[in-house]
Amino acid sequence: MLKYVLKRLSAAIVSMFIVITVVFLLMRLMPVEGYFGGRADSMTEENKQRILENMGLLDPWYEQLLNFYNDLIHLDFGRSVTLQPNTPVVKILGKKLPYSVGFGLGAIAISLVLGCSLGVLMARRQRGFWDKIGTGYIVFINAVPPIVYYLMIQISVTAATPLPMLFNERKPLSFVLPLICMALGPTANYAMWIRRYMVDELNRDYIKLARAKGMPNNKIMVRHVMRNAFIPLAQYLPSTILFTISGSIYVEALFSIPGMGGLLINAIQKQDNPLVQAVVLMYAVMGVFGLLLGDIAMAICDPRISLSRKGGSR
Repeated sequence: MLKYVLKRLSAAIVSMFIVITVVFLLMRLMPVEGYFGGRADSMTEENKQRILENMGLLDPWYEQLLNFYNDLIHLDFGRSVTLQPNTPVVKILGKKLPYSVGFGLGAIAISLVLGCSLGVLMARRQRGFWDKIGTGYIVFINAVPPIVYYLMIQISVTAATPLPMLFNERKPLSFVLPLICMALGPTANYAMWIRRYMVDELNRDYIKLARAKGMPNNKIMVRHVMRNAFIPLAQYLPSTILFTISGSIYVEALFSIPGMGGLLINAIQKQDNPLVQAVVLMYAVMGVFGLLLGDIAMAICDPRISLSRKGGSR
């Protein structure tokens, strides 16, 4: 087990190194006006060069890259230029991250319960009522752009109910609509994958043999079908959780939630390059480690995966 984890961890570290380097290089291709706090038009060329020199942006790219990694090791993401001038980026992220984490965990809990339950009902009643309802829901969620049904929910529900249209941390009722919106996509994905894996298991020979021996259907579903169907889902669960926790850009912007999603939009609009760089890096690192946790979770859940022999891992 330890050997397998170390192997996956080393692969994740290499992937993270590549992602961080690519983000660094892409950010250096952006206009330098994002480092002048919106004062580029009123500054002389000499002042611009002095600011860039003080930030180390005139050094050779490889020196900038080494300095960049050194700053990351010390958790120094620089200071905001335009959004909150001279404020450390870490301090800004520390205020925004709890909102995204809270809504992300709440949405993932809702989607797990509803999505897995719907997937089980669809698999047990193929071509039945719940299967048709679930299929229609999955097709709708995957075919319609999220911003469309987010707006539909926000406008129609707030008009018909006392639920607030915008987020207010002093009003718990204002948490309901953002949580529902953030849970819609993951719910459809969980339902779709649970149904698929359960249908695959139901068509296997050992299930037919168990039925031929007279084993009760409920016992077959719980002990064999559902247990084996949830194993592949373990691979996608950690990455889904991390992506959801990182915050939905649409939802946070639509409901005025002061989380990571709205922060990224504001930083891009204000051309706050250091802040944009930090948020993008955080998303990228969370994605890489989400995949790592997925590999480890699947290996723990499925004893058939060999952790030591060559070719035994997926």
